[in-house]
Amino acid sequence: MKNKSALITGVTGQDGAYLAKHLLDKGYSVFGVHARRSTDTLWRLRYLGIEDQVTLLSSDLTDLSSLVRCMETSQAQEVYNLGAQSFVGSSWDQPILTSNVTGTGVVNMLEAVRMVNKDARFYQASTSEMFGLIQEPMQSESTPFYPRSPYGVAKLFGHWMTVNYRESFGMHASSGILFNHESPLRGIEFVTRKVTDAVARIKLGKQKELRLGNIDAKRDWGFAGDYVDAMWLMLQQDVADDYVIATGVTTTVRDMCRIAFSHVGLNYEDYVVIDPKFYRPAEVDVLLGNPAKAQKQLGWKASTSLEQLILMMVDADMARVARE
Repeated sequence: MKNKSALITGVTGQDGAYLAKHLLDKGYSVFGVHARRSTDTLWRLRYLGIEDQVTLLSSDLTDLSSLVRCMETSQAQEVYNLGAQSFVGSSWDQPILTSNVTGTGVVNMLEAVRMVNKDARFYQASTSEMFGLIQEPMQSESTPFYPRSPYGVAKLFGHWMTVNYRESFGMHASSGILFNHESPLRGIEFVTRKVTDAVARIKLGKQKELRLGNIDAKRDWGFAGDYVDAMWLMLQQDVADDYVIATGVTTTVRDMCRIAFSHVGLNYEDYVVIDPKFYRPAEVDVLLGNPAKAQKQLGWKASTSLEQLILMMVDADMARVARE
């Protein structure tokens, strides 16, 4: 039997890199949509030792014609749309770019799939940020959405477009409503990685303090390496659907700091400085996912605790900063 072929947008990001490795380990031929940039965007694939195993296709989510060519070249049976302007904080400064890439880009990818191979299975990376100003203490697939950032609004557009293409055209199109998921491959601008990088630099004498905004915000944090398995499982189901992917445990940024600093024998209170410039225009105070549906229908459950995750990230940053 011929190997399955998969196309991943955002393949050079955290989730894209872990998913590419996950699929390669299962024997897939993996193609990655690669928007050309002047900086080194391939370091995550290199970190996982798979840079030479992924076929990169030059394209952009804002360019439908290039996405059609990606579908034709890859002959993908599974398409994972992970590409986005994914940093919430930047979405207030770049709302139009975020709308075009994170929102309209989903429609472009859906259209490319529909035009080239309507039978290909499609995964959309939705997000817990769509819940925003939470309407229920624990958020599930039936919880009403109330996004609080241009990023959340753009993601919600993409989410509902995925539902619409599923219902309008009979496409096997599923959305994973993923809660926060982190790893040593997380971008330095995200709070977990900002903390673990700072812990390493402070411990090694290269930094004196860590400036943060609302450290009492609560998030449901899991390990990205666990979460990509849920993405794959969704596309193996007979019927497409939407799933909340989360740990079911919420923790404050403050507690996450405590875990990270204590791992290297430091007290976070001696180094964390609250800086109002890091507060968001509209804050999301609490996110807590209910993964019961994914557990029941996909057989998926998060296997890495927050403490295991943070220790893994601190150790990776300690090694990296020491090499610098």
